[in-house]
Amino acid sequence: MVKKAGLFASVSEADVTRAITRAYLKQLDEYAQSDVVIVGAGPSGLTAGAELAKTGLKTLIIERNNYLGGGFWIGGYLMNKITVREPSEKILAELGVPYEEAMPGLYVADGPHATSKLIASACDAGVKFLSLTLLDDLIVKDNRVTGAVINYAPVSAMPREITCVDPVAIEAKVVIDATGHDAKAVKKLEERGLFKTKGMGPMWVNESEDGVVEYTSEVFPGLIVTGMSVSTTYGLPRMGPTFGAMLLSGRKAADIVKAKLMAMV
Repeated sequence: MVKKAGLFASVSEADVTRAITRAYLKQLDEYAQSDVVIVGAGPSGLTAGAELAKTGLKTLIIERNNYLGGGFWIGGYLMNKITVREPSEKILAELGVPYEEAMPGLYVADGPHATSKLIASACDAGVKFLSLTLLDDLIVKDNRVTGAVINYAPVSAMPREITCVDPVAIEAKVVIDATGHDAKAVKKLEERGLFKTKGMGPMWVNESEDGVVEYTSEVFPGLIVTGMSVSTTYGLPRMGPTFGAMLLSGRKAADIVKAKLMAMV
């Protein structure tokens, strides 16, 4: 019988600490070998993660911030409304996100509502997260990406002379770069002369969204780019606070991963 301390069950401070550490370390132990590691928990990463986890793939998303959603929840110019263009409003409808037609083919929705639904969709599908976690490097073996090297994000803010904090690694069959404009994973390959990014172009909404979806692809064996990482990798225009391409690119990235993993069986 659970002891009561007034309204709530009676527990000690140590009990709370143990509950957190045991659950976290159990998850880290289980996901040290994952099917897919997604770097970045913005709309494209969350969409890809949800689609992959639905099929039973062990999917881990690492995020450098202490929140999920990237720019999706805040919209543009600190106004938390997002826009999507036809046909991507269908994904909002699937998620249960209310939206309004701003003009034919352009729809507007609340960023926080859309983000919360997308996060819930990923969690419900079985995606696990490591927040405040930086991509430190990639594991590359035999000319193939086979995982991610990670560290706590606060380490990057420490004075240089005391930042000798060794990272740890997560093995994966596939890594997805969903880090947005920075294309962090692709840049790790570029640092080693294994790939050359072209840099993101100036804003051009009509061209950018089509291009992001079209160029979502495997850029190096074991590494797939999605969302704005695609723009930086291939030199495509940026599009600002319209997010339809992020959602469709995330789905396309998931389809690429599923096809690759099926071919590996």
